[in-house]
Amino acid sequence: FAYSMRADGLIVATPTGSTAYALSALGPIVDPAVPAILLVPVAPHALTNRPTVVRDSAVIEIALLDGKDASLRCDGQANFPLAEGDRVVVRRAAHHVRLLHPKDHDHFAMLRRKLHWGETPERLRSGTQ
Repeated sequence: FAYSMRADGLIVATPTGSTAYALSALGPIVDPAVPAILLVPVAPHALTNRPTVVRDSAVIEIALLDGKDASLRCDGQANFPLAEGDRVVVRRAAHHVRLLHPKDHDHFAMLRRKLHWGETPERLRSGTQ
């Protein structure tokens, strides 16, 4: 048992997914080569509920103790209604997926470009790169 929390939701993500929904909920950016699972509360009702990163071999069990109109969404595609007492178990799949990138792909260069890392406010306002 880790802790109980009250929040509008909980994002469970892989490092590859850390720059999508998890980042928008103030979750960490995790290098895709790091074997981890991210747990990011969405609008937690206490400041002590913080994003957590655990090893990818962990089995995560989420129990819905109290809630109305709760549901499980899988990457915005599948939607499963949840009721009080329901449990969601998350674990790494037994099989792997190979993601292909162009030969010159650089994950952190892409983040610098998309997130404007290193840019001054003046350069962002002027639109020059």
